[in-house]
Amino acid sequence: MNKTVIYHHTLTLGGRGWTLWATDRGLIRLSYEQDQGRLPEAWLRTYAPGSELREDAALFRHIGVVELLQEYFSGKPVSFEGLPLDLWGTPFQCGVWRGLAQIAHGEIITYKELAARIGRPQAVRAVGAANGQNPLPVILPCHRVIGANGTLTGYRGGLMLKQELLALEGITDVGAAGHERFAF
Repeated sequence: MNKTVIYHHTLTLGGRGWTLWATDRGLIRLSYEQDQGRLPEAWLRTYAPGSELREDAALFRHIGVVELLQEYFSGKPVSFEGLPLDLWGTPFQCGVWRGLAQIAHGEIITYKELAARIGRPQAVRAVGAANGQNPLPVILPCHRVIGANGTLTGYRGGLMLKQELLALEGITDVGAAGHERFAF
C-alpha cells in the first residue's frame, strides 16, 4: 500500500503563522499559528495513518493558494472557489464545509441559516460542531458564521482572530460574547 504524502508549507499572513497542508488531490488543511505547524496526531491516525510529511512551498504557489491568501489578508475580496480541495471528514461534515464556501465575502449568517442552506434545518447543533471542525478556515469561511444572538460565539482560532477576519471584510459591528476558551 502506498503511503499518503502530505505536503506542508508555513507562511505569515496577517501577522500570524499559518500552515498549509495538501495531498496530490488538493488542500486538506490550513492550520492556525497555535497548532505550531503540526497536524493533530488523532487527526493523522484517523485520516492518514503512516503518512509521510514533506515541506513543499512550490506546490502551494503552483495551485495559487499563497497568492490568494496574501491578497485576502491585505484586505482584498478574493474567491477561493477554483482551488483543489481534498476534504477529509464525514459526508455530513463535508456538506457543511461545502456550504461554508457559498457564504459570500463580507456576508455573515447564523448557524441556523447555514443549516437551512445545506438542507438540514433541524441540525443546527450538528452544523455548529462540523463548523468547528472545519479543516480550511478562511478558505472555507467558518468565521462568517455567527450565533443567533448576533455575536461571534466561538472560533477555534480565537475570537480576536475571528473579529480580525471579519474586519478585513468590512464587518466590524459583531460583538464577541463567546465562551472564554475561544478568547485567547
